[in-house]
Amino acid sequence: MNDCRIIPFETIASAVAELCGKAACDLPPDVLDRLKVMEKQETGELAADFFRQYFENARIAGAERMALCQDTGFAVYFIELGDRVRLDRGTLSEAVAAGTARGYETHFLRKSIVDDPLFDRRNTKNNTPPVIHLELVPGDGLRIVLAPKGGGSENMSAIRMLKPSDGRKGVVEFAVETVRNAGGNPCPPTVVGMGIGGTFEKAAYLAKKALLRKTGEPHPDPRYAELEAEILEKINATGVGPQGLGGVVTSLAVHIEYFPCHIASLPVAINLNCHAARHAEVTL
Repeated sequence: MNDCRIIPFETIASAVAELCGKAACDLPPDVLDRLKVMEKQETGELAADFFRQYFENARIAGAERMALCQDTGFAVYFIELGDRVRLDRGTLSEAVAAGTARGYETHFLRKSIVDDPLFDRRNTKNNTPPVIHLELVPGDGLRIVLAPKGGGSENMSAIRMLKPSDGRKGVVEFAVETVRNAGGNPCPPTVVGMGIGGTFEKAAYLAKKALLRKTGEPHPDPRYAELEAEILEKINATGVGPQGLGGVVTSLAVHIEYFPCHIASLPVAINLNCHAARHAEVTL
């Protein structure tokens, strides 16, 4: 234990509380830059006006510390925990939950979580529990990424267990079909996260994790980068457009993450983000 690093419970909770405010109020620079790039492709006046409203909304939210969207989302965390890190008390999950509750209260963010999904559906009144994806890594660092997930875009997610024979064509068709059917529900232009491979649950995890990549940054594998570009082109050819009211830009980017899979399987999951694509992180 002598070589372990002790991080106080309160340090984590306080950092998480601040993350909640930052993620809710500050449009990430990579998303803003991508919106500016894609705005130039729009030709219709209505679609172009939506982009102007996105920029104005981001300016007001950042300046006045108001939420970018009234749906401040389910608090979803991706955490890298060094194997030499210990807390002075409690657990990491407890610290993150405490910070989430505090952050949603102090930053006046809507509480959107119910305690039972089917029967009682009572609001927990502090936006907990959060969803935590934890990865143990070497070292004594702690990196916390928060990606609040609103209901409108999350509800348009999909997963399909394709056959290996469906191949690239099946993957492309599934992606385009999912975004077209979503219409204006996920508040497009969307960022499309795709998980390919693994198992049923691994593909879904990969799809959500793919949304954390810098918006518009291509996959490092040129084969997957080419696939991302193909899918994006075909999605934007659907004409769904900003807010589902028609236009050239239905999605800002397609991000794919992949994992080895069984010889009999080709799982594909799709997780959509709205045009805000909120995320914030801190390293302790």
